[in-house]
Amino acid sequence: MEPDSAVYKTLLESTKAIPWKIDWSTMQFAYIGPQIEELLGWTPESWVTAEDWAMRIHAEDREAVVNFCISQSKSGIDHEADYRALTRDGEHVWIRDVVHVVRNPDGSPNALIGFMFDITERKKTEARLIELQKELEALSYRDGLTNVANRRMFDSALEVEWANALNNRTPLSLIMLDIDYFKQYNDHYGHIRGDECLKKVAEVLTKAATRTRDFFARYGGEEFVLILPEADAKAALQVAQRCRKLVQDEAIPHEKSQVADVVTISVGVSTIVPSAQDHRIAFMERVDQRLYKAKQLGRNCIAVDE
Repeated sequence: MEPDSAVYKTLLESTKAIPWKIDWSTMQFAYIGPQIEELLGWTPESWVTAEDWAMRIHAEDREAVVNFCISQSKSGIDHEADYRALTRDGEHVWIRDVVHVVRNPDGSPNALIGFMFDITERKKTEARLIELQKELEALSYRDGLTNVANRRMFDSALEVEWANALNNRTPLSLIMLDIDYFKQYNDHYGHIRGDECLKKVAEVLTKAATRTRDFFARYGGEEFVLILPEADAKAALQVAQRCRKLVQDEAIPHEKSQVADVVTISVGVSTIVPSAQDHRIAFMERVDQRLYKAKQLGRNCIAVDE
C-alpha cells in the first residue's frame, strides 16, 4: 500500500485498526500496519504472503475463514470475518477483518485492502452475556425458595416422559404430595418459619427417588410432585412410602396439626401405560384426585389407584 502522502500514512498508522493490502495476483502483502506487532507480536516484515495470514489463524477457525474469504474475494464481494488470530507467544486475539475487494475493469479482483480490529473485549462480553442467559434460563426453571425444579420445568419434564412412555409402551408413575395443615403452620409459626419448613421438606424429598430420570419439583404452594418413568404401581408406592417416612422422620414440630405433632404429608399416586387415547392433563387430574382422596381419608396417608 502506497499512501498518497505522509499524512495518510501517519493517519493509518495511528489508528487502533490495522490496515493491510494484499495483491491478488501474487497473494503477497503489499503493506501491513506496524500496529500488528503490538497486537500479535509478529513484525510487519513477517507478513509476506496470504499463507502467513492463514497460518496465524486459530486451527479451529482457519479452514472456514480462509474458504469464506477466498470465495467472497473471487466474487468481488466486500466482506468481514471474525476469527481468533494467534499471537507470537501462542495465545490468541479475536480479530474482525473488514475486507474491500479492489477490482479490475473486467470485474476480476486486483487487490484486497482491509482493516483488522481487535474485538477480544467484545467477544468476552458476548461470552459473558451468553453465560448470563444460560444462568437466567436455569434460574427460570428453579423454584426460588426451595431451589428444586419449579412447575415450568415439571411441565416440560412430564411432556418428555409422557411421550417416551407412549412410544415405548412403558409405565409412567406420578406422585403428588401436600404438606398437611400448612396454612395452620404458617398462621402459628409465621411465614419465615413456613418458608424454612418448605425448604426442609423439599430437601428431604429430593432423597426419596434415586434413579437418574426420577424427577422432583415444587408444584406450587405446599405441593410437590415426583415423576417416576418406567416405574409400575408397586415401585411408585414404595417411593411414596419413603416420601412419607422421610418427612415424618425429619420431625419438624407442628403444634397445630390435627394428625400429628410433627409435619406430615398426604400423598396421591397413580400409574399409567399411556395409549394414544390417553391425555396427559387427564392423568394429572387423576393423580390430583388421589391426593384429594388421601386428605379425605384423614391426611398423613397415601392414596393409590383402585
